[in-house]
Parts: sequence; C-alpha cells; structure tokens
Amino acid sequence: MDGAAPADFVSTGIQGLDEVLDGLRIGDNVVWRVDDIADYRRFVGPFVAAAAANDRLIIYLRFASHAPLVTPGPGVDIVEIDASVGFASFTGRVYDLITQHGRGAFYVCDCLSELLSAWATDYMVGNFFRVVCPHLFELDTVAYFALHPQQHSHVTLSRIRETTQVLVDVHHANGERQIQPVKVWRRQSATMFLPHRQRGERFLPVIDSSDATRLQAALAHRSEGASRRQLDCWDRIFLEAGELEPSGADPMRCREVHEHLLQILIGRDARMLDLARRYLTLEDLLAVRSRMIGTGYIGGKAVGMLLARRILLTEDPEHWSQHLEPHDSFHLGSDVYYAYLVHNGWWPRIMRQRTEAGYFEEARSLHHDMLRGEIPGEVRLELERVLDYFGQYPILVRSSSLLEDGFGNAFAGKYQSTFRVNQGTPEARLAELEDAIRTVFASSMSEDALVYRQQRGLAQREEPMALLLQRVNGRYHGPFYLPDAAGVGVSRNVFAWSPDMDPDAGMLRLVLGLGTRAVERIEGDHACVVALDQPQRRPYRDTEDAYRYSQHTVDVLDILDNRLRSMPLRQLAADAPDLPLRWTAELDREATRRSRARPGGGAVWRLTFNPLLRETRLVSMMRRMMKELERAYEYPVDIEFTLHLDDDGTPSVNLVQCRPLQTLGQGRQVALPERVSAARLLFASRGRFMGGNIDQPIDRVIHVDGPRYSALSTSQRFAVARLVGHLNRLIRERDDCPTLLIGPGRWGTSSPELGIPVRFADINRVAVLAEVAELGAGMIPDLSFGSHFFQDLVESRIGYVALFPQEPGTEFQPGWLDSLPQERRLTPDAEEAADPAVADALRLYDVHGMGLRVTADVVQQRLFCYQQT
Repeated sequence: MDGAAPADFVSTGIQGLDEVLDGLRIGDNVVWRVDDIADYRRFVGPFVAAAAANDRLIIYLRFASHAPLVTPGPGVDIVEIDASVGFASFTGRVYDLITQHGRGAFYVCDCLSELLSAWATDYMVGNFFRVVCPHLFELDTVAYFALHPQQHSHVTLSRIRETTQVLVDVHHANGERQIQPVKVWRRQSATMFLPHRQRGERFLPVIDSSDATRLQAALAHRSEGASRRQLDCWDRIFLEAGELEPSGADPMRCREVHEHLLQILIGRDARMLDLARRYLTLEDLLAVRSRMIGTGYIGGKAVGMLLARRILLTEDPEHWSQHLEPHDSFHLGSDVYYAYLVHNGWWPRIMRQRTEAGYFEEARSLHHDMLRGEIPGEVRLELERVLDYFGQYPILVRSSSLLEDGFGNAFAGKYQSTFRVNQGTPEARLAELEDAIRTVFASSMSEDALVYRQQRGLAQREEPMALLLQRVNGRYHGPFYLPDAAGVGVSRNVFAWSPDMDPDAGMLRLVLGLGTRAVERIEGDHACVVALDQPQRRPYRDTEDAYRYSQHTVDVLDILDNRLRSMPLRQLAADAPDLPLRWTAELDREATRRSRARPGGGAVWRLTFNPLLRETRLVSMMRRMMKELERAYEYPVDIEFTLHLDDDGTPSVNLVQCRPLQTLGQGRQVALPERVSAARLLFASRGRFMGGNIDQPIDRVIHVDGPRYSALSTSQRFAVARLVGHLNRLIRERDDCPTLLIGPGRWGTSSPELGIPVRFADINRVAVLAEVAELGAGMIPDLSFGSHFFQDLVESRIGYVALFPQEPGTEFQPGWLDSLPQERRLTPDAEEAADPAVADALRLYDVHGMGLRVTADVVQQRLFCYQQT
C-alpha cells in the first residue's frame, strides 16, 4: 500500500494480506471459499487479534459442528444459535443480534456450508447471506464468513459473490497454499486478482502465465467430478434417494434417507410426521419432488391431501383406485415464500412486523406491497413448466402454510385461495398465475390470519407459505367450466339436528359447481346439508324452508370473460343444458308449469341432490372414506372434495383436502334443567345450535336489538359492528369474562341489511354467539354448518345458536335483560357510542354473579340460557 491508510481502513491481521487486498474497509463482508475449515481458521485468528488490539467488540456466531474458530477472551462475545429451528427463526435471531449490537462491532461466522445439514438446501443459504450482509454493511461492521464451494450450487455462489464486498478463494496445489481474490469492492491493483502463493506472512502473485496455467490445471484435476457436487444440496439428497429406491439398497440406509426426506418436506408436527412415516413411502416422497417448484416444506394442506389419498389406497387399493381421481397437483415449496421476501428487499420489514408494535401496522403495508412484488426469475421458469403441463385447464392456487391443517390449527379460510381461468397467450397466463401467487403470499399478512395466530399463541412461530397448484376438477359446458358437484365432509356430525341421528355417521355439505359455496357463508344461498345416517332428512321444518335454505346460485369459471362468475341456477341451466341436473336436482313441477306459462320461461330445478343420494353409492362411499381416514388419524377428520359423475351417476372423488376436525364439548356430560320459569329464561331452543354439549357460565351480555338496528342507516350499522369489535378487544382472556353476544340475522355478513357486518376478529373472544331471526327486517340466521365461519367458531370454542322465536321449540325473551337493575347496564366507552342511535341499538349488561348459564345437550337437542337459582 502506498501513502497513509484511509480513515476506514481495517487490518486483516496479516501484513502481506493487507498488501494484496489494500486492507479491509468498514462495511466489508469477507467471504472465504475454502476446501478445509483449517484454512479459514488461519485467517480468522489474526483478524480477531488485530480487532481486539483496536478495542473492537468481536461477535462470534457459533452454530456449526466443526471445532470452534474463536476462543473466549476479553472483547469476544460467543453467541450460540440453533440452525435447526429453520431459516426464518435462525435468520431473524442473527438479524436481531446485529441490530442490538449496533454500529462498529466485528463478526466472525462459522462455515455457512454447515447450514446445509439443518436446511437441506443452499438456496436458503444464499438468501440468508442476502439478508445479513446488507444489514452488516449498514451498521459499519466487518464480518468474516466461510463456505465450501463444492457443496453449493453455482446459483448460490453467484448470489453470495454479488452481495459480498470481498471474496477470496483459498486453494492447495503442489504442496502449497494459494489465495486468489475474486472480488474486492472499490479497490484494485495490477496484480490483485491473480493467484498468490503464501510465503510465511507474504503472498506473492503468480505473474508467469505458464506457471498460472499449470497451477490452474492442478486445481482442475482436484475438482474432477465436482459437477454433481455443485448441484443444490436439495437435488443431491433426492438424487441419492432416487438411486436407493429401485436398487434394493441397504434397508437401514433407505430408512435414514426416508426419515430425512420426511423432515425436510413434511414439517414438524409430531402427529402428522408419525402418519407420514406410516403411509408415505420413499417412492411417494420422490413423486412429490418431481412435481415441486423450489425447495422446503410442502405445507400442511398438501400433506393432509397426500396423506388422505395414500391412507385410502393403502387400506383398500382395489376399491379406492376405482373411485379416487388421480393426484394431479404441483407444490410450491415454502422456501420460495422466503425467497420472494428477500428478493424484494422486505426482510427488515418482516423483522419490524414481528415486534409487538409492528405486528399489525407493518403487516398492513407489507400486505399491500406483497401484492405487487417481483417473483424471482428461477421460479418464473418453473411456473412456465407447470403451465405447459396444465395447458389451458383452469388452475386453483391454494395456501398450504407450515402450520395449516394440523392438529389444533386448521387456519380455515384464513389464507387465500384463488382461481385462475388460465385463458389467453402463454405470457398472459403466466402473469395471471404470478398474480395469484402474490395474492396468496400476501394473505399471510392479512389481519384475520394475524389475529388467528395471535389468539392461538402462534404469533412468533415460523409460518412460511407453501402453495398447492391444482388443476380445477370439472368439465366444459359451453363457455363455462365447473365440477359436477363439490363439497365438504366431516366424519363426526357435531351439528346433528335431531336426537335420533348418529353423530358418528358424519355429514356432508354439497353444492353444484365450484366448492366455494360449500365452505363459505354466502348471503341468501345454502349448501345441501346431509347427515350420512339419514341422507334424505334435512334440518328444515317444511317445504318452504327447504327451498329457502337451498342453493340458488352456482359459482363457475367463465372461459370467455376469463373470470370466476356466480350465476343463477335457472340461467345456468338454460345456457348449459348438459349439466348433470338428473343427479343433483329435482324438477319443481308446479314452479315449472307457472314458468312455462310466461314468455321465455323454462324448467325450474331445485338443488336437493336427492337422486345422487338415493340412487348412487355416494353416501356409503363417503361414509366409508371418512371412517377409514378417522381410524388412521385416530381423530375426527374434515375433508374437501369435488365429484365427477358418469352418465349412470357413478361418482368418482377428487379428494383435495383432509385435516383433523376441531370439535367442542363432544364428550362432556351436561345436566339440563328440568324446568325453567319465564322469569329466569333468556332463550331456549330445540336444535339449531352447534358445539356439542355446552355448559358455559356468562358474565357479560352484548345485545344488538333487532328493531332498533333495523332503523339504522348503513353507516350506523357499520358503526355498531365496530363497536362490537371494540368490546370484543376489551376481553383480555375469554374465560376471565365469558361473554354472550346476541344479534339479529347473521354475524359476519358483508351485507348490513342481513345482519351485523363484523369480521371474525371482532367476535373471536366471546363465549357464545346467538343469531336471532328478525323476520320483519328480513334478517335470518345462516345455518351454514361446516363452513369456514363455523370452523372458526368451533376452533375458538365459541358456542353457537340460531333462534327462530316465531317457531315452536324456540323462546327468546330479551325483556329479561331490560328487567336487570340499572347498575347492570353499562355504557360502552368508544367513539361509535357517541351516536345516540348506535348506542341505543347496542346494549351491554354486566351479569357477573347472577348465575346466568348456557347449557346444551346434543343428544336431547335442547339448549337453554337461563338464570340458575
């Protein structure tokens, strides 16, 4: 070096190396590519000694299995970090550590290649470096890293080279050590990037080209066979597994590789892993890899689907191979989600979102930007392959997060799924698919998902978003595409509406068309609810109710308009005369006669599904399917499926989801009161409640008065909903202040004329939810048993009752609340309550210590809310 050292000069601790590199600079990240960790250690020691001599704090990040690189001493802080917790947790820990130490600290990191044993992919090693290196640079640090280049893919090596400030190769050839700087940011010399032989403390450049050629030839000879090693670690693992599978290799080695693949593909849920060990073979896991984009976990939804199919085919391969549609999905690995965040430079924002202050606020801006981010180029290439496979069949892009659909956490409806009709040029179809992926990724930052995670103690758990890319099962009907039928099923009918029903028989919710109407509460529309032990019986009291609580609108994919569309059944039946209505519907002869008497009138069909249930094997097939899955899971299950019907009505099933069914109060013994006087009764119902057996004390009642609410404007009704959310958030712990919430029509509707437009996050802490039929205002409870809304209630241990005061078997006496002493009536302290009409429509009562209880018995189908004596 000539002249005085620059102000930001930092010594490597080796004078000859300082001369080659022109020293280090504040902000430098230095990566040593070494064949042997001992070579890295030789450079670490002098660097640490020089830093300590200059009173620099040294942070040693210790996570590898190799011997320690730094010994304890003054000014040295050794921090041990567990890499097996996963990319996000490990990276977050390192990021937080760097933030806490602030400016000027120096760092030494264990060999990055050791992360491969924990993460099984160097794709994420590159992403770790892309997160940490800029953060270190911003804080004026100097950091040392090492890696073994033969263990990493060219893509990862390229990413690290692009990100770091200094990159040096260390080699041994002809019995001597050489270094060759590959990158030195913002400085150079005539010989800086030549190979240098080490001579004690000096490094001499190889200035003779003939000498350099021989040196490079010797290094090339040592690297023969490295092409396979420089595949991604992930690919090498599956290559070995592929060679073991057909060869009859050592059984012990096969079991080791099988277990390794389970750990890197399936997840960390011990019960799901145990199921996977029993049912998913090495061949099954290799098949998953062949249909995978990126690396990482395939997520809970994908695991549940694959397990369910394999359980059935293992238990009775002859039967289920005839009745199950072949598996046809692709998997977008969870590492792609992290790569998307890193690629777009959002990791600092992810770290802010994980704080208490930023949990919701930062998530809102992230959600906005994640809808517009750039998909990494290597992922786009793989998506083109998927589109080539599916052609122009519609595609469903579904969330499959790590924690989704596991034991105890269904995440039902919390993350997005989105259809793509998949029409247009290849470029347009790729853009549509990328947009769908962004939509699902962004849903990981939705408020409903974050509230759900917070409520269930998962706010700080790693939750990467994998995806399922599925061909939509169905057929073309002119310009429309839709399944013959779709539905959800539960193996335990906790919604039994009659005492002579067998809850163990299970239940279905069937719809014509896309399954969206089977899983969502949709205003004015209802799926067909089928108790599998009494499939012709409905939870309605007469023909008029049966029509009211049936499906009137069908969700289809419109090929010409390239969009999802909801169509009235009558219009669809006229435009698509080849619909399988022979099996899914019945002709309403009287309504058809009246219709045909008018110009342009046609047949009127009612979607009862009675022919399918009565004349085919669907009922016995679905009952058998869910029982076999329940036996394997040793737990009730919840499935989603589509149906394809042959001309004779024979159904085949495309099983697209299976998860443990969350239940409430299933086996609890409850003593119902023999008689309740009117003076002590708030409400009672025969049937039409959910949650199994309930015995719930009540300390507070929130009552939205139907007639007063009906008189409000639309904006005032939304104010009522916000006020309910405010009161819900005041409930710190559900059991500390058990709350009964009563209101007209539907809780959670998007249409305030049909009920109260709250989100689930606005009611998630109440103990019991009651919907009251206010017939004069047209607000009717929605008995959409089995929907995502009801799954939320069950998971959150919220009891539910629908009250129809005008019908026999139901009593509702809101006057009981009005008769409470004045001091029991509370005034909500919220901005919305400032409007007298809003405050008058919502009443809040403190009933702590008054003995108010909600009790229900699912066998007797009786529910009471009454004051105990």
